[in-house]
Amino acid sequence: MKYVVIEPHRSEYPAPIRFEPGTVLDIGPRYEGEAHWQDWYLCTCPGQQPGWVPGQLIERIGVGKGRALQAYCAHELDVDAGHQVEGLWPLNGWLWCRRLRNGELGWLPEDKLQPLG
Repeated sequence: MKYVVIEPHRSEYPAPIRFEPGTVLDIGPRYEGEAHWQDWYLCTCPGQQPGWVPGQLIERIGVGKGRALQAYCAHELDVDAGHQVEGLWPLNGWLWCRRLRNGELGWLPEDKLQPLG
């Protein structure tokens, strides 16, 4: 589905966490804030800055430890109102998107998007 951005978004994370399946993660606190942004955990892994990871992608293997169930990248798109994106995967109040003008992939909060059509 295609969307138009209705509110600007800027990432606060210049070095987003990314990893491959099987990566061991140190699981930190659960996100507390926006009610519709549930199940995000602040995680770290070797050589990466901390980043928010959806709980659905973590296999718990001990207290504060997990294993990545699939490849993941926490890159967020920087967008302005009027930009258009294609929504690829909704998860926990966010949408993994492809920017229509250049194909860049990244996350955007769903509440900053309006379906086109």
